[in-house]
Amino acid sequence: MRLILIRHGRQSSPLCNVNVDLSEVGRKQAELLAEKLSGLKPDLIYTSALIRAKQTAEILFGKETSFIEREALNEISFGDMTGGADSHNEVLFPEYFAAKKKKVANLRLPGGECPTEVFDRAVKVVKEAIASDAETVVFVTHGGVIRALVAGLLGLGAGQMLRIADGLEHTSVTELSYSKDAECFSLERLNDASHLEGKPELGRSAWAK
Repeated sequence: MRLILIRHGRQSSPLCNVNVDLSEVGRKQAELLAEKLSGLKPDLIYTSALIRAKQTAEILFGKETSFIEREALNEISFGDMTGGADSHNEVLFPEYFAAKKKKVANLRLPGGECPTEVFDRAVKVVKEAIASDAETVVFVTHGGVIRALVAGLLGLGAGQMLRIADGLEHTSVTELSYSKDAECFSLERLNDASHLEGKPELGRSAWAK
């Protein structure tokens, strides 16, 4: 089974993990990825229940496509930081951000989730996909979920999520393959955002500004 994990496009608000539409940039990112994936015919397409993931999936595969919505694929809960600006959260929660820089294992967000909790809910959807015998499965989900799944499925332990890239580009593609014989996953690609090459205004560095 091919498991293709796609991060949603850029959201319309800079505030932390609010459930909002895609921005115009986010839609453009998704449109560019749609062109790249035009030949992909997934057997199953899962999305999180959050607006930005569902809208990304619709742009990638068409509004008439059948999607399976799972709250288990929602972004990691940011708890007390939800709805705050990054600059504000960094002032309120300096200990968390200091620990994040040190890539502390299984770091819990203030009042929110830790990576193993995210993995424990999201891996249930992975197991559902494996049981379906589908050959190609797509998850349109979120950066925290993708990083926790990769760390957990590769045997590093989901608590090592912060070691899986420093951050994923919006609409990046990460792919794993599952071997029934070995009963394990292999990483085929991580954070592939080649569809955004030559367009720096669509990258994470522009979002940070």
